[in-house]
Amino acid sequence: MDILYKSTRGGESGINSPLAIVKGIADDGGLFVPDHIPSIDVDFDKLKGYSYNELACYIIGKYFPEIENLKSCIDSAYDDKFDSDSRVDLVESCGVSFLELYHGPTAAFKDMALSLLPYLMTSSIKQLSLDKEVVILTATSGDTGKAALAGFAGVSGTKIIVFFPNDGVSSVQKMQMVTQGESNTFVYAIEGNFDDAQTGVKKIFADKELGSYLSEHGYMLSSANSINIGRLVPQIVYYVHSYLELLRNGRLAEGDKINFVVPTGNFGNILAAYYAMQMGIPVNRLICASNENNVLTDFLTSGTYDRNRSLIKTNSPSMDILVSSNLERMLYHMSGGDESKVKTFMDKLGSEGAYSITPEMKSNFDFVYGGYASEEETLDTISSVYSDCSYLMDTHTAIAYKVYSDYKASTSDSTYTVIASTASPFKFTMSVANAIGETGGETDEFKLMYSLSEKTGIKIPRGLDGIEKLKIVHDTTCKKEEMKDVVKKSLGL
Repeated sequence: MDILYKSTRGGESGINSPLAIVKGIADDGGLFVPDHIPSIDVDFDKLKGYSYNELACYIIGKYFPEIENLKSCIDSAYDDKFDSDSRVDLVESCGVSFLELYHGPTAAFKDMALSLLPYLMTSSIKQLSLDKEVVILTATSGDTGKAALAGFAGVSGTKIIVFFPNDGVSSVQKMQMVTQGESNTFVYAIEGNFDDAQTGVKKIFADKELGSYLSEHGYMLSSANSINIGRLVPQIVYYVHSYLELLRNGRLAEGDKINFVVPTGNFGNILAAYYAMQMGIPVNRLICASNENNVLTDFLTSGTYDRNRSLIKTNSPSMDILVSSNLERMLYHMSGGDESKVKTFMDKLGSEGAYSITPEMKSNFDFVYGGYASEEETLDTISSVYSDCSYLMDTHTAIAYKVYSDYKASTSDSTYTVIASTASPFKFTMSVANAIGETGGETDEFKLMYSLSEKTGIKIPRGLDGIEKLKIVHDTTCKKEEMKDVVKKSLGL
């Protein structure tokens, strides 16, 4: 049975996948969810023989059956721009397997979806016979911005506008974005944090008057954030792939359960793991790892989501988030598809900054464990894992490992565990080098990349090597109140 999409808030239903991908967000402000989650209906023994691209065709095809040239899209996305022949690597160290998702062109896990999204988008536009130019509007806490820019740069029929918090990303992340040179790319630093950027983008999407104005001038808005179902679905593939890889190498036998640990801010990456679980991967626990902005940990513990707190700037900036947008999809699923409940929660979040789920819904979250790590614990974890196991990881992955260690100590759960490793350590060189005592007094993060590589013997990813020599193209800062005007100005309106 083919899948159709509906809004988490009940305002739209019966939407096919090309339209859901192009729209990005529902007219009522809700997120598109499938009307059912498909099952894996091919034997694992057969799936073990699939390449990553073949597995992606199978899994994604179940969610986007209308995309006519899906194989071509996937083969174009997952090609030799990835440093790994298998696109992702599963590396066993320190008693777990690290699912390295950062071997793409921007050295972060976002590449796994954002290399593909432009192809899905342009294919959908063609199939829908749209006569509008699509404007990709994106807020980023660091990694999505560059991955989206790299994906959509130079893509005919699209423009992309990215907003990032001026003081809320690493030096490497910022340099990756502001050096993107194609004429259809626009990048702005905002005076505020990621939540300000994300809220501003959502307000623009919800502005009916602006939408009509843009439509009159030949434009329509869409998103490259994980609020877009076209961004979320490709992430399911690597969780299925990791389980199959463990079957292939004999680490697990078919039917053995697995834990997935995911460092997450916006809840999209761990939601993809949930979808893999619902499709038939035998998951024991999903472990949600947060930094000191531990709004998700508090929610999973208490059942109350409360963003009424100050955002803390940390050494894991991609998780410096207080409004986790994709949790809305999980609320939909955990409420049994009750759109009215979801709308009530989201309305309260908007008006009061907090909501509490029912006890029944909270019990439905019991398979998700939440924990967090401080900045000091993050650095200590990088140091100890490198010292004990010779494995170097970035700050976000370190949080996941620390939270998993706490989980295992408190539960004695011996289920085999995969940790999503979401970024190269060279994206956060200063923190990583400090953690292992290799700064040598160097304060230039770009120079430090090369010395860290030399001292550890780990190669700098292609997309980061030489980045400091690139020309800065985008150097505009705006206030969060000016974002709508900036969008119009970028389009020459």
